[in-house]
Amino acid sequence: MEHQSAIRFGFCLPIFAAPGVHHFRTPNYPRLDAATTLHTGQRAEELGFDDLWVADHLMLGQENAILEGWTTLAALAGSTSRAGLGMIHQAHFFRQPALAAKMMATLDQISGGRYIFFADPAFGKAEHLAYNLPYPEEPSERIARTVEGVELALALWRSAEPVTFEGQFYRVENATCTPLPAQQPHPPIWFGEAHPDTLAACARLGQGWNSVPVGLAEMKVRLAALSAACAAIGRDFSEITRSYETQILVAPDRASLRRKLQAMADLAPNTPPTAELAAYLSGATDTLPENLTKGYLLGTPDEVTAQMQAYVDAGVSHFMLWFMDAPEDDGMELFMREIAPVFRT
Repeated sequence: MEHQSAIRFGFCLPIFAAPGVHHFRTPNYPRLDAATTLHTGQRAEELGFDDLWVADHLMLGQENAILEGWTTLAALAGSTSRAGLGMIHQAHFFRQPALAAKMMATLDQISGGRYIFFADPAFGKAEHLAYNLPYPEEPSERIARTVEGVELALALWRSAEPVTFEGQFYRVENATCTPLPAQQPHPPIWFGEAHPDTLAACARLGQGWNSVPVGLAEMKVRLAALSAACAAIGRDFSEITRSYETQILVAPDRASLRRKLQAMADLAPNTPPTAELAAYLSGATDTLPENLTKGYLLGTPDEVTAQMQAYVDAGVSHFMLWFMDAPEDDGMELFMREIAPVFRT
């Protein structure tokens, strides 16, 4: 079977711990440890992942303990040398956009041109309010402010001369952003999710677009909507990287997969698995629960390869992967040894 040669793979660092089978982003991480988290990113680069990603939240996971995204990304820039670097859904309202543009230009410089700007309005209302950060109620306003923040960053990145910018929400006067980003004309700009305003912004300004795990059928709908947004302004849809962000658990065989899931369930005994997952773990059935198979990638290398191929056939060109067995590295090692090469030939 032939595969597209341009498929790329991103590794999502476990920068928070959520042990157990209730929340599957980091179900195998008993407790957050900064050194362990950074090591997984360094190991992912060694294994050949194309880019490294950190979540951008202030409160998440067990005891709401999560590393701050920008600080983590800067540390990662200094401890890696090749892979691209980005924040998943970089929360617009966490950082004033002109200052954020300066921060991004600096990170792109010190990383040797590896930064990816994933602009996002963010949807975590509680953490914004807890930190006394602005959070407009209407999604359309949050998106509009985010898009204007991108336009402000582009204005600052495109000029070595002082910039005056008068927008609906933001303004700067005689502001400079030198040194400019190492990547010219600017670092790649990504957007996410399927709001019509976001898709329109991606068609106009973006080089990448990402979806959270929604399953194959919904992913096809979202890609069609993005394609339509591109067609509406005469943009070539193929110019945009189409990314699918999802959880993954790959094991040499089904028995090993069941053991891995059982070990994760054991980490949070007070939060029992669903009846469907309990039946699978007990051996009463060999059918994985639908909530794991609908949008996630689970199985042996051959099974996961086939699952990924279906997304590639739908138009996905990049996978942003949360390894459920992280911070252990045998899953990502198996992936890069037996699955990634199939899509890179």
